[in-house]
Amino acid sequence: MHQAPKPGPDPEKPVHIVFVGAGAVGCFYASRLHFPSKNIHTSLIARSNYKALSESGGVQLQTHTFGDYTFTPHAVYPSIAAASAPGQPKWDYVIVTTKALPDRSNDPELIAPLITSPNTCIVLIQNGVGVEHPYRERFPSNPILSAVTVISAEQIRPGVIRQNRWTRIHLGGYVDSASFSVPGSLQSKSPAPGGTGINEDEIKRLDHMSAVHANQLGDWWTRLGGIRDVEISSEIDLQMIRWHKLCINAAFNPSAVLSGGLGNAEMVTDSDPTSQTKELRIHLQGVMDEIWGAVPQILGRGFPEDGSLAAPEKILRSSERNVGSKPSMLLDWEGGRPMELEVILGNPVRIARQRGVELPRIQTMYALLKSAQRVREEGRKQEKEKEGAKL
Repeated sequence: MHQAPKPGPDPEKPVHIVFVGAGAVGCFYASRLHFPSKNIHTSLIARSNYKALSESGGVQLQTHTFGDYTFTPHAVYPSIAAASAPGQPKWDYVIVTTKALPDRSNDPELIAPLITSPNTCIVLIQNGVGVEHPYRERFPSNPILSAVTVISAEQIRPGVIRQNRWTRIHLGGYVDSASFSVPGSLQSKSPAPGGTGINEDEIKRLDHMSAVHANQLGDWWTRLGGIRDVEISSEIDLQMIRWHKLCINAAFNPSAVLSGGLGNAEMVTDSDPTSQTKELRIHLQGVMDEIWGAVPQILGRGFPEDGSLAAPEKILRSSERNVGSKPSMLLDWEGGRPMELEVILGNPVRIARQRGVELPRIQTMYALLKSAQRVREEGRKQEKEKEGAKL
């Protein structure tokens, strides 16, 4: 069930929000959540663009939805250590918008200095599935919100964000439904051996706190920030949305790399003159069909049949118009950066396997790209070592 947030009163005391990650998505949603006159103060933790933001005094936004404007945060920090230093605010909300790379960094541990109270709400605006479980393990008593966005935005240069289309964000509470080791818990949320062992009273407390925080954030983004398509979802419905978005990400992202660098529209139209059939399009549909068929066993029910979530063929037809678009995984591969292999490919395979389902297409792409990334990184390391030996 999805619903619009219910309007509520403005906070009587100052609320302090910090976004961990000042990329395009983080800066856009932060800019619609900063209202000092309403006691809502939003700050940013930036890394690569910290200098640009601190020198310019804010974020320059060029948006399709709200026009051009400047967002001046309550504060801009160069690191988590700076944001958690003595004298800094006690954070009511910690909103994580960084790339999810659990194979490279322990993000729950990294943000731990910001979480100074069991009432601090952690919000995860990240791609993939299974991103929430490590946070629940590290912070068993804190309310956690999971969020899925539908937005086209990019940082065209440090400190300058362009929003091209869409603003949708889905928010839902999270107890521990995406655990790799709790088969069948999505519907019942009952603890099982190997899971976090959350008891029923704690589940009720976390559910209640999460619902309050989800509605509160949703209300501020809607009523004050002007975003009209904020939706509040139950935990199971939010996970359904995550797996539906995975249909797109798990199909297009890895395939763009493995196809040699083709964009979304190029893969869907598949104009290979040597082939009589559109093998790439067939492959993309196969990946989506694989997820579509597995979801009932993974989530306890299938995707809705009312058309509220686009079916694979509709996604493919829509992608035909997405000319010039390159998936983020391809951009990371071309830029020599780590790819989000675990949350887009590895986690789905592990979660499905724990529930008795195999995802052979996704597992194949995961194995190949994990190997390709490792081999390339080892090669670069050896090249640097040789260059160092020559000096």
